[in-house]
Amino acid sequence: MQVIQVSVFLENKPGRLSKPCRVLSDAGINILALSLANTQQFGILRLIVQDWEKAKAVLERGGCVVNTSEVAAVEVEDRPGGLEKILRVVEEGSLNVEYLYPVTLKRAGKGVFIFRFDNLEEALPTLKKRGVLSVTPETLFAWLTE
Repeated sequence: MQVIQVSVFLENKPGRLSKPCRVLSDAGINILALSLANTQQFGILRLIVQDWEKAKAVLERGGCVVNTSEVAAVEVEDRPGGLEKILRVVEEGSLNVEYLYPVTLKRAGKGVFIFRFDNLEEALPTLKKRGVLSVTPETLFAWLTE
């Protein structure tokens, strides 16, 4: 099951990170997970929010450059080797991970990682066949907003 990720492109200068966070806050949109990657010139703020369409619209109205993409929320055992077990499945399935980041969630010995695969339509059935559970957007948002 795919989750929609919102990406915001930022100049790598002091104060640029607070603007999209302020725009979302002013619109009443809670950031459920995020990742920030940067180079010397720019950064990409990747966000998981419950209402991605509203987030995209308010960010664009606020002058931000925004893109959306489909990612997978994957359940990972919260123990040493939990992520490695998933990555072994990814490797054996010849799946290419472009990036990943954790969601701050701990539930019954499980955690969640957001995976961006170069071919999500191939990745999800491969993971499922090997017993790796993806989390539906509805379930993820329910867990994060409890």
